[in-house]
Amino acid sequence: MSVPSNVRRFEALLYASLMLDALSVAVQDRTPNAEVTEQMIMTATLLAGGMILLLVYFVWLAAHWRKSWPRFVLAAALVLSVISLGQIIGEKGLELDSAIEIVSCALTTMGLYFSFSGDARGWFNA
Repeated sequence: MSVPSNVRRFEALLYASLMLDALSVAVQDRTPNAEVTEQMIMTATLLAGGMILLLVYFVWLAAHWRKSWPRFVLAAALVLSVISLGQIIGEKGLELDSAIEIVSCALTTMGLYFSFSGDARGWFNA
């Protein structure tokens, strides 16, 4: 059975979004100060990298193994990401890493839309 076009779009858009997330982690400010130590920065960077790898696995699981639950986990992660992004923009204003995150959230939203619509509806197992 061939993969529906909306599932391919979902996979491509989510992988592009996760690549942007990795880029955003790469350009984050890593300057230690009185509140943030070098070890805290390293831990946060490693956690972000681990989370990106986990989300890559969820996209792969949804697209290739036809699992439905990873799509809902990705949607929940999107909601949490948007809330976090709103708080960061409120505190620091619009910076390069937050602008990249905005584009990433838009790509994730479009990808998830494709995974729940059109010819992708019958693809995923309950």
